[in-house]
Amino acid sequence: MAFTFKEHDIRKLSKVLGVPAKHKGNNYRFELTGKESQRKLSLEVYPNVVIGTRRGNLISVYTTTAHLQLHFCSGFVISEMLNEVTFIGEHNGKLSGLIVEKEGGCSLYANVDREILSGDFTRLGPEVMLSGIALSLTEAILPETKKRQRRKSK
Repeated sequence: MAFTFKEHDIRKLSKVLGVPAKHKGNNYRFELTGKESQRKLSLEVYPNVVIGTRRGNLISVYTTTAHLQLHFCSGFVISEMLNEVTFIGEHNGKLSGLIVEKEGGCSLYANVDREILSGDFTRLGPEVMLSGIALSLTEAILPETKKRQRRKSK
């Protein structure tokens, strides 16, 4: 596993989300409440835990109406401007992203083709465009694919 959450990562998350992390044994918990809305959300970050037969990072989000998980989180991107954090996982060129907002909002995009992140968003239908735009923030932390590496070496 290339990425594991460290203490400094948890401090960064606390800063952007505006709440302290509560260390709960094998995870860190963030409890968010929107000021203007009635949204409540709990975020749990499990660094390097057993997931099936492998180890990885697990992200869990609990709301009053949903429970979302991102297995094998491979990194995150903080947007201080948007007051949110995007957790990302990738498998075989498909991305899943879980976005958590300081005000208690949450979005999940799953099984998104990686190639739409750097494509022309105007060529995408509106129902697809939002996932490409939202996850494009993570492109800088994604490992290069072999195809892109070959293209750069030419």
